[in-house]
Amino acid sequence: MQNKPFSIAIDGPAGAGKSSVAKALAAELNAMYLDTGAMYRAFGLYMLRRGALSDRQAIIDALDDVDITVEFIDGAQHIFLGTEDVTAAIREPEVSIAASDVSAVPEVRVRMVALQRKIAEGHSVVMDGRDIGTKVLPNATLKIYLTASAEERARRRYRELEQKGMPEPYDKVLREMQERDYQDTHRAASPLRPADNAVILDTTNDSLEESVAKIKRLAMEAIHA
Repeated sequence: MQNKPFSIAIDGPAGAGKSSVAKALAAELNAMYLDTGAMYRAFGLYMLRRGALSDRQAIIDALDDVDITVEFIDGAQHIFLGTEDVTAAIREPEVSIAASDVSAVPEVRVRMVALQRKIAEGHSVVMDGRDIGTKVLPNATLKIYLTASAEERARRRYRELEQKGMPEPYDKVLREMQERDYQDTHRAASPLRPADNAVILDTTNDSLEESVAKIKRLAMEAIHA
């Protein structure tokens, strides 16, 4: 691997497998992994606890008070609200919707993008989210738009919740997935869409290993171009 830092941006809708693919890819490429969605989830959890998700001004004002930090412990990313490790708490279904709510506020995205760029500075990084290739890392070495059918993404999320001991009915998971898709693609601030020069990869029929292998091949070509 060459010494010059590189950046891989992986965007896509909820449940497309971005985090799993990005983590595995970062390990393969000996790069830092940053799950940007976790940062929005942390802020969504903060506002959920305050009961102020529907108050736009309260969301903006909270940006001056909230303390979100990212730490890497034994190679795994942990998200903190102040001194509280909320890595597990931010994966609950209601926090997913809360994250979408707060991310629709432009001031939130400005703050998070600045933080994400700062963390990535000077490192080889694999970053996943919903506007990495379009906003956070517009000059990324490689941009991937990872997607899959809503039904397949809901099945993956259903299995994930089941494995974590937080089962939800499949119909509810699918409905929430579709609601999240609508919110993410129709928001005024950085709506979810593929970057103009992104490679679109549909993983509906691919295993995690197959998806990682495909992106690794593309990454190696881009890094050594």
